[in-house]
Amino acid sequence: MRTFFLLLFLALTSFSSAQTKYFIYFKDKGISHSQSFSKASSYFQTAEKELSARAIERRKKVMGDDYVTYEDIPINEKYISQIEKSGIKIANKLKWFNAVSCYLTIDEYNLVKSLPFVNKIEEVKVISYKNPETKDLSDEQNRSLNKTKYNLDYGASLTQAELSQIPVVHDLGINGSGVLIGLLDTGFRWKVTASIQSTNVVAEHDFIQNDDNTANQSGDTSNQDSHGTSVLSLIGGNSPGNLIGPAYGSSFLLAKTEYVPSETHAEEDNYAAALEWMEGQGVDITSSSLGYSLFDNTTFSYTYADMNGNTSIVAKAANLAFDRGVITLTAAGNEGNSWGVGKGGLSSPGDAFNILTVGAVTSQNDVASFSSRGPTSDGRIKPELAAMGVSVVHAVAGSTSFASGNGTSYATPITAGIAALLKSAFPHLTNQQVRQIMIESGDNVITPNNERGYGLISAKRAVEFPNLSYENNVYTLHKIFTDKSVKPQTVKINYKVNNGDYQTSEMNYDGSLYYTFAVPLLNDGDMVSFYIGYENATLAIRTPAIGDYKFKYGSLITENIITDIPDNSLPTEFSLSQNYPNPFNPGTRISYTLQDSGYTTLKVYDFLGREVVTLVNEFKQPGKYSVKFSNNSLQLSSGIYFYILTVGDYSSTRKMVLLK
Repeated sequence: MRTFFLLLFLALTSFSSAQTKYFIYFKDKGISHSQSFSKASSYFQTAEKELSARAIERRKKVMGDDYVTYEDIPINEKYISQIEKSGIKIANKLKWFNAVSCYLTIDEYNLVKSLPFVNKIEEVKVISYKNPETKDLSDEQNRSLNKTKYNLDYGASLTQAELSQIPVVHDLGINGSGVLIGLLDTGFRWKVTASIQSTNVVAEHDFIQNDDNTANQSGDTSNQDSHGTSVLSLIGGNSPGNLIGPAYGSSFLLAKTEYVPSETHAEEDNYAAALEWMEGQGVDITSSSLGYSLFDNTTFSYTYADMNGNTSIVAKAANLAFDRGVITLTAAGNEGNSWGVGKGGLSSPGDAFNILTVGAVTSQNDVASFSSRGPTSDGRIKPELAAMGVSVVHAVAGSTSFASGNGTSYATPITAGIAALLKSAFPHLTNQQVRQIMIESGDNVITPNNERGYGLISAKRAVEFPNLSYENNVYTLHKIFTDKSVKPQTVKINYKVNNGDYQTSEMNYDGSLYYTFAVPLLNDGDMVSFYIGYENATLAIRTPAIGDYKFKYGSLITENIITDIPDNSLPTEFSLSQNYPNPFNPGTRISYTLQDSGYTTLKVYDFLGREVVTLVNEFKQPGKYSVKFSNNSLQLSSGIYFYILTVGDYSSTRKMVLLK
């Protein structure tokens, strides 16, 4: 009996002293979420001091003068002090969530829970996931593939670079300069890895050991920083004849957020804290190669229903970063269809609303079997984009060697690097514009799906896509050509306003790269349709080849609206198909067939019967057609909408759901 009680005492003592990591959420920040505060208030001024001038400038582009919100107010120091006085060590302070993370025993848990300013306590989730496969390259495999085709010598990395048409953009002198990129990963041995030693690292922080060294340290396993080093080389490497990353001219913030004992682990609070830190530093782009879905303790795992863009801490953090003007990207994951048939294997924050989630394809542009699929549980297409993620050439940490590896975590830095090229070419672009242009630059934009999203990303298409800036009350259209044989005097814009006639105007040329056109003063809401015509050494060319680019005056979003995609067979009836995807956000596609020719209209109405937009309004021949409908320029609210096709006496109506 005495032995039994001794064992029971030891068990209870062990249970009482065991520690688990928790989020502690507070009730307020000295003021409640519903209370307003002015720029003159101490709350605004204290929050603003934690933002760099670069962060404030980026925020103003998308938030205007209200660039500080309740989420940005620091946590009440009195609350933190009272917790620390209890002997509890705080791991991370998360002001966006008004929370801290701490390791707590059961006694400490009960103590904290009783504090009057504590709202709730939740366990921090820890993921266990697959590392990408890698193998060393022989000297022969790593030989230079082509020394004369482009200005740079890509070595064995030429295949991955060419697949996404990166070299032609580099040949214009665009290399990501002026762009600040944040990487969240396992660690970075960049100072002693040949291909990235010259990388401009502005700052780095280890969110595991809470210091400014992201390379291996005491307590780390030997391969702790290997994956992050490979990722940095893929986006910013500069080793002629071996590896050239797309954004080798960019600057970097490095965050060590993932712990690697015997298998890879990553904690939610580290990710969220790193995003907060990077955003405050003024980062333009963040890229992560981690995902949260399957956890060590399955009791606290997320479910497929939670992949809705607004449940996990990491998805919420990514949403808040995007709201503040940050371009966010993440890997789709290497789980294939692990959630089940029709559910894919997507992990968070890949489910976040505006994050660009990246899948993997082979060098032949086939979707890799391991690449996680969508949709999100609320029906949105994921991933958005894809890049080469099979046999991708990357640096080996701490050496002059190179290896090849598989994984969406290797496709993601390539895609993020292309976003940096776009931002570098056009610094005026907001994150909403970059996201839209990246999607428009996929090779599957007409028929997006949950395997490859909007398709293989192309740096060439992204940089060539026309975009808008707004300065001194003037909207200016910008255009770059990668074709160096374009004859500048032939470049003309052909545009019309609403249903008016096309007008033609020459575009201004800076003598180097940029063509611009000052848009005439119009009324907000006017729809401008345009195409650009030009001649090169041998041809007269129209871009886009089909349909028009369009933008709504007052908005900075430009889209390629392809309104006519007929196939070769003639239909035997009039029909209007259900839009796909449905529900949708931000875009969907509506298909219809015409048995006979006739004047055709396709219009969208809201639930109250008010016309939202006219998609088709012209005489059409018999055929099968498809039109893209996007909310990017309209900024409609979530809800039910109707679209009506009318051709002569025929009329058909269908319902679609916009779910933001």
